Amino acid sequence: MPSLLEIDGLTRRFGGLTAVDTVDLTVGTGELVSVIGPNGAGKTTLFNLVTGLDQPDGGQVRFEGDDITGWPAPRLAQRGLARTFQHGRVFANLSVLDNVLVGAHTRLRAVKPRMGGVPGVAALAELALALVQPPAVTREERRLREEALDIIALFGERLAPRIDHPAYSLSYANRRRVEIARALALQPRLLLLDEPTAGMNESETAEMLEIIRTLKARGQTILLIEHKLDLVMQLSDRVVVLDDGRKIAEGLPDAVRNDPAVIEAYLGHRGVGERKAVAA
Repeated sequence: MPSLLEIDGLTRRFGGLTAVDTVDLTVGTGELVSVIGPNGAGKTTLFNLVTGLDQPDGGQVRFEGDDITGWPAPRLAQRGLARTFQHGRVFANLSVLDNVLVGAHTRLRAVKPRMGGVPGVAALAELALALVQPPAVTREERRLREEALDIIALFGERLAPRIDHPAYSLSYANRRRVEIARALALQPRLLLLDEPTAGMNESETAEMLEIIRTLKARGQTILLIEHKLDLVMQLSDRVVVLDDGRKIAEGLPDAVRNDPAVIEAYLGHRGVGERKAVAA
């Protein structure tokens, strides 16, 4: 399986704290790789380094063979990296549909022509074009809207009846769904999901598991952070375990959950109950 994402020796320090400590990680095309570990293990910092929200102190990130280390987030989005956040981020005053359409902005191809010259002429030209859009712009907007509706349909009755509702009126779980839908609108080569089931109850988590499973079946490459280990074990092709910023284990789900170093890491941070969750 060819590697889509390759991380070599990635390091991030904050003063005397090393949040990510020479981490190596690969994700193959069509693969779902999960990153797990106790709170404070460096998982979200790793995502921030890969997606351009933070800059590494060392190491390299390659995407499709190209060095993308330190690229800004907008450039990475254009390249095909999309992510969600541990604490969901939506545009509160935009509708569900408009939130999803925002995710497609990097894919816009049709450009309205611009006119310059005499002061005032350009402004009048822009106004005219806003009122009478070129056919290419109209076609593209129609196509993107149809794609957005198809993505929303993936979430069934949770979002489809609410496409015109402002995001602020949605439940927490539905805002998380909107955020994922927006990321999918970018048609990402790599989708990074940071705790997509955080704050969801058992039935909502089960629904999200099926959505992620559907995306995986469609060939979507996914890098996942998730604390709900039952979900991780069902979905993952491989699991990477971080503890105190270092990678302490990697492998197939069954092998990782029985790894003594993994059990000790969870036991040391969270108590005996977590050991049962890892081994379950």
